[in-house]
Amino acid sequence: MDQLRFDGRVAVVTGAGGGLGRAYALLLGSRGAKVVVNDLGGSRDGSGKSNFADAVVKEIKDKGGVAVADYNNVVEGEKIIQTALDNFGRIDILINNAGILRDKSFHQNVRSGLGPYPPGSLEKVPFKTTHAAWETLQKTKVWSRHYDIK
Repeated sequence: MDQLRFDGRVAVVTGAGGGLGRAYALLLGSRGAKVVVNDLGGSRDGSGKSNFADAVVKEIKDKGGVAVADYNNVVEGEKIIQTALDNFGRIDILINNAGILRDKSFHQNVRSGLGPYPPGSLEKVPFKTTHAAWETLQKTKVWSRHYDIK
């Protein structure tokens, strides 16, 4: 059976510096998509910056793919989408995968301890990137996909 290909498609994957987001970005890149690898970075407690997105971009490029890193916060979805438009001129696939990983047990992980995300913003994360991408996705009349991973 032939593999599903994404040649010429542009994919934006939020939270792509690790975990499932990384897996989605690597798979899309290996199957021909141009990938915007979004990851805010930082350590497990949310402090500092890291190069997780850069590492995933390097993996994609090392295997012959095309990718760019984006470090914008998912609450500012329009900036992530603009990275795709600036680099590739379009968007065909949007995977809202961004999540929060904190080194705390569930009962300790209260809203006030969610780092750079303002209270109430977590519910809006998929909305922000989807809203920013919607007009561009609609212009791709033949084929576009949008996924929210929860």
